[in-house]
Amino acid sequence: MKKIRVVVVDDSALVRSLLAEIINRQRDMECVGTANDPLIAREMIRELNPDVITLDIEMPRMDGIDFLGRLMRLRPMPVVMISTLTERGAEVTMRALEMGAVDFVAKPRIGVADGLSELSSQIVEKIRIAAAAHVKRAASAPPTSALGGASPVAARAPLASIGRVSTEKLICIGASTGGTEAIKEILTRMPADSPGIVITQHMPPGFTTSFAARLNSLCQITVQEAANGERILPGHAYIAPGGKQFRVDRSGANYVAVVEEGELVNRHRPSVEVLFRSAAAVVGRNAFGIMLTGMGGDGAKAMREMKDAGSYNYVQDEASCIVFGMPREAILHGAADEVLPLVEIAPALIAKLSGATDRYRV
Repeated sequence: MKKIRVVVVDDSALVRSLLAEIINRQRDMECVGTANDPLIAREMIRELNPDVITLDIEMPRMDGIDFLGRLMRLRPMPVVMISTLTERGAEVTMRALEMGAVDFVAKPRIGVADGLSELSSQIVEKIRIAAAAHVKRAASAPPTSALGGASPVAARAPLASIGRVSTEKLICIGASTGGTEAIKEILTRMPADSPGIVITQHMPPGFTTSFAARLNSLCQITVQEAANGERILPGHAYIAPGGKQFRVDRSGANYVAVVEEGELVNRHRPSVEVLFRSAAAVVGRNAFGIMLTGMGGDGAKAMREMKDAGSYNYVQDEASCIVFGMPREAILHGAADEVLPLVEIAPALIAKLSGATDRYRV
């Protein structure tokens, strides 16, 4: 069996040792090298040609973000970021995903040794996923902030209006690995008069706030974390908070967000299954489902329930996915009405909403 070859880049000798030990305990992977800064890592990558690198964000001589940017321009490869559970760490992690990192692991600020050991199964799972991911060269955007963000939404030209869309319509999105950028692709194309949008992206606590804020700065709709009991409004997108289950319910004529602790579903909290199942029960034929890139099968069965209840569903195609697991499972469950490249999903959805067909009359 060919092993996954991993290079660990971190300025902490303890973290390098722990990650190497975790990796080398796996039968299907090996740590072929460790580096304490990106300049050493650059030479190591050239010599060792690893399949995956783990990359710390805060390091001497060149920080992880600068190194990632250069790496994804010159030699795109699977990268798992090692982030910290801080507000700054979350913001920079979102930037790293935007630049092409496949995924991230959030290490604790204190008790790093125990924390990383507890995260060992998550670390090796993310390395395995990264090794199989379709990594694409990231497009560089002109930096206009400390994080290199794109131009604020106020400076962008208005998008075409959808028109007379009723408040009964609801767009439901599920995603995992690679989903932060895929969701951004969808939401930045949605005009201010779009129906309400509810989203579950697999993400740990502490990171969805920065994710929502980043999207809100780029979109013409309002993007925010979902709050329990909040009315779901047109022109707004609501993201499941990390570590919570998110579903929709009705209160009179309105949709409302239900955010609760809940059990793990398909090993996830938040789980796409929970959100999509509630849409099938509560929204029915007024729902639109979108399944984006991600590992596993979370949400596939519930997306089929949505279709059986009358929704119209879009699934991202394999060529445009970072990881095709969740879309593949949705297709295998017969949940897809259309399988499209990522860049075609929002235009197709907007055309459907604007068309006011018999099935989706407004």
